[in-house]
Amino acid sequence: MLALLFPGQGAQSDGFLHRLPDHRAVTETLAQASETLSVDALTLDTGRALDSTVAVQVGLTIAGVALTRALADEGLTAQISAGLSVGAYAAAVSCGAIEFAHALMMVRRRAELMEAAYPSGYGLAAISGLSEHEVETLAAQHANDVRQRVYIGNVNAPRQIVMAGANDALDAFIARALAAGARKATRLAVSVPSHCELLAQASDELLAYSRDLPFQRPNSIYIGNRGGRPLYTADAIREDLATNMRDTVRWFDALTAMREMGASVLVEAPPGQVLTDIARENFPDTTALAASTLPFDRLVPTIRKRLERN
Repeated sequence: MLALLFPGQGAQSDGFLHRLPDHRAVTETLAQASETLSVDALTLDTGRALDSTVAVQVGLTIAGVALTRALADEGLTAQISAGLSVGAYAAAVSCGAIEFAHALMMVRRRAELMEAAYPSGYGLAAISGLSEHEVETLAAQHANDVRQRVYIGNVNAPRQIVMAGANDALDAFIARALAAGARKATRLAVSVPSHCELLAQASDELLAYSRDLPFQRPNSIYIGNRGGRPLYTADAIREDLATNMRDTVRWFDALTAMREMGASVLVEAPPGQVLTDIARENFPDTTALAASTLPFDRLVPTIRKRLERN
């Protein structure tokens, strides 16, 4: 069973849209995005453009849908789709729950709301080597000692946790985590405090905005962000997309659910490979491929061979 994984903010890099496969479906996807957004999609991945949360989130959605369509043109359609954070929007398109143009409109609004809520001074930090419970305990101690709150934003793996908060709070928490035995603690290339209660109001506004966008029952499996479980109705997917900015993303639970449901080949859409690395480390019996690391004319036969093998 084929599962497509879509990375979240932080996976972007200068020129990532220009490195998408030279494929008819990619060209058509870029053209549709440009028409929908009234901007040349290929201007969204420059170094300067990527300073904008809006450009990053829209660009990642375009990349994910472009890869999905290119694979579908080659006869490879995912039975399961899942995306981390903003990657969930491409996953929702992949499973047929929302049209691409509507997903782009919702993503753009999402990013605008997030950026307006916290235009500067906030972000994310990745902590490796500590469990969720250990990080949660440290966060409580941190709040008590220095009156600075940080929040668990993502549980990507049992010992890979992403924290959200103000820059000075995150920097101080990094030092605390390293002193407590974290193997690694670093800031991420994200300028908003994603997946915590700081974005509750923005999430409510996005949910209201989404009510005017048509959603459909998915035609394949969609794995949600908040619970890490499959969602089967249009309204459930709408709510997952609108509210995942304020709730912890339980990516490891989602990955576990995919494996339990029979996913044997996981393919990560461009531009990242973080999700691939997580899958390989925690589920070594599963084939995990990062599309950005293989030429498209090698990716397609590789996926086919691995599916046949499994």
